[in-house]
Parts: sequence; structure tokens; C-alpha cells
Amino acid sequence: MPLHTLPAITRRKTRRGRGIGSRGAKSGRGQKGQGSRAGSFTKAGFEGGQTPLYMRLPKARGSKQRSTPQITKPAAVSLRHLNRFAPNTIVGPEILRTSGLASWRDKTVKIVGGGSLQHKLTVRAHAATASARAAIEAAGGKVEIIE
Repeated sequence: MPLHTLPAITRRKTRRGRGIGSRGAKSGRGQKGQGSRAGSFTKAGFEGGQTPLYMRLPKARGSKQRSTPQITKPAAVSLRHLNRFAPNTIVGPEILRTSGLASWRDKTVKIVGGGSLQHKLTVRAHAATASARAAIEAAGGKVEIIE
């Protein structure tokens, strides 16, 4: 149904400034003051002479760095998690992402120590710690660093 064919939802407007009979003695303008007079106008943010809120709040100082480089941490994969792969397989970043050890958002993968490797694997990663590299080579595997 088109919008212009919908029945209008109207609300009865109160007539203001028409004397006692419509709204009361002050015609909805409150008691005395600037707002009760005819032709009254105040700028947005005016608080009757009190210091306005935008002047009471602290001002931001310094500059905002707009071109901050995006710092990405590598996904850290522990040695004990590599035991789930079959012996003599090549384990790379894609296999680690599909198995859930690394997130799809992680751009790089780093193999860290922690646990021991039970069988021979060829591990392809962006980085590896010295202890992880030694443990993989002690198990008969090798580490390939990719760019």
C-alpha cells in the first residue's frame, strides 16, 4: 500500500496564546520571564544566563592521528596443537585456519613452543620461535618460513 494512501494519524493541537478559556491564565507560557513575552527568542543552548553546557565541558587537546598503521598480531599456534595432524604432512596457514587453530582474520601465523611434537611434520609459517623450531627438528620435521 503506498504511503500517501494511509489514513493520517492526527493529534489535536492545543491552541496557545488565546486567553483563559483555552489553556489557562498564562496560555501555556509559564510564569513571568523572557519566554512569557510576545516575540521571545533565545538561541539554541542558551540557559538563561547560566554558563552553557558546551562551555562547562572540558575541551579536547592535542591532535588525532588519522593515519595510524594497523598493527596486526600473528596467530600463535602451540606445538601441542600440531599433534592432531597426520605424520609427514605439510602444515601451512590454510590448513591451520580450516582446522580452527588460526582465525581467518589473522594475516600471519607464528609457531610457538609449549608442549612437544610427537611425529614428523613439515610446518610452513610466517614465524617460529627458537624453541618451537628446535622441537620440530628434533622430531624429524622441518620448518619453512614464508613471507
